[in-house]
Amino acid sequence: MTPEALPAKVNGDPVLRRWGRFLEADVLLAIGPDEWLLRLHDGAVEWVRRGPFLMPSWTLALRVDPEAWRDFLQPEPPPGRHDLLALLRHGKLRIEGNLHPFMSHLLWFKAALATLRATPVEAMP
Repeated sequence: MTPEALPAKVNGDPVLRRWGRFLEADVLLAIGPDEWLLRLHDGAVEWVRRGPFLMPSWTLALRVDPEAWRDFLQPEPPPGRHDLLALLRHGKLRIEGNLHPFMSHLLWFKAALATLRATPVEAMP
């Protein structure tokens, strides 16, 4: 699933909205050469725009290895690919810019991006 699905998945979840109620950030999500810009406001994803961008303005950037991202999106990701901090530890994720919004809303980022995972039914051939 692509990041374009985030508004529908996140904005209707009252737990995510509560966890991110003070979150204000523009996030660049780069998966290999593909880029998305996300506007986050009070725990909601206001909009998602797909790149390429010439000179995007962002608060923080999450740059993920494409193969690791595919593993992360599996219904049951393998060890080391199951969590954003695991990806960071194994060198598959780089975080750039202002880390304060990311670290202060770490549970929100983990849960919001995990909503993009395929359910076991969707993953069946």
